[in-house]
Amino acid sequence: MDVATHIEAISREGERFAAAASRARLDDRIPWCPAWDTRELLGHLSEIHLWAAPHVARRAVRDGFSELSDLEAAWPDVAIFWPDDDALVDHYLATNANLVAELESAPPDLATWTFLPAPSPRQMWARRQAHETAIHRFDAESATTSVSGFDPVFASDGIDEILTAMAPAVRELPLESLVSMAISPTDVDDRWVVTLGPDGIETVRADGPADLVLTGLASDLYLAVWNRGDDTAITLTGDVAVLDTWRTRHRGRWPRTRDEDEAKAKALQQRQRSDSSQGLPHP
Repeated sequence: MDVATHIEAISREGERFAAAASRARLDDRIPWCPAWDTRELLGHLSEIHLWAAPHVARRAVRDGFSELSDLEAAWPDVAIFWPDDDALVDHYLATNANLVAELESAPPDLATWTFLPAPSPRQMWARRQAHETAIHRFDAESATTSVSGFDPVFASDGIDEILTAMAPAVRELPLESLVSMAISPTDVDDRWVVTLGPDGIETVRADGPADLVLTGLASDLYLAVWNRGDDTAITLTGDVAVLDTWRTRHRGRWPRTRDEDEAKAKALQQRQRSDSSQGLPHP
């Protein structure tokens, strides 16, 4: 998939995410992220877009960090964390549109910090934000009675991202031996074999034997590798315990609560005050 397709997906999935969040009650729990409710999911995805935008716009203070004051100066109408409940959906849509605009205007040879392998920094940010938005759109819909799937090509791209870019970042696992899992969609030609072992996770784009083979539509397999969806929608052939190993060793969900966000912000402010008193620069 090219950058333009990923950017289009951010916008499309963002609109669907906002629509689902509007249908749900803010206190509705998210089945696949039980520590979160719809309110916290809205805040999380808004925050993720606000974190990504300065890297795309090359306004980040340093790799991985941006000062809130810098975000407010760049986007005064968007850089708001945890707005009032009645403004949450509109605020999310604003952060989404802001990110899309920055990606669309970024040069193809954008030079900025990245944290996953990709053909270019611009493509990494577009791809990562597209699938972040899509998975959380599914999460938001899961809090309602209307859940929809994904285009097979897009789903296959999402499988490839988590298996070849994200999972290999896990360097050590508390496993004594190697176990393997093959992902075989029935509606696209892509194939992967994932090996989990003491030294981490390795993935090859190939068809091959494995301890467990997952077969099904790309949309359902996409959800499965992100620890979501209904396992009855896919076929498991082999040692099903391997899927449990994947789900416990590579957690495709990070349920952080609003209280934890606020505690993290307070800790950062205290550290910055301490650094300032010692004449140290802020991160």
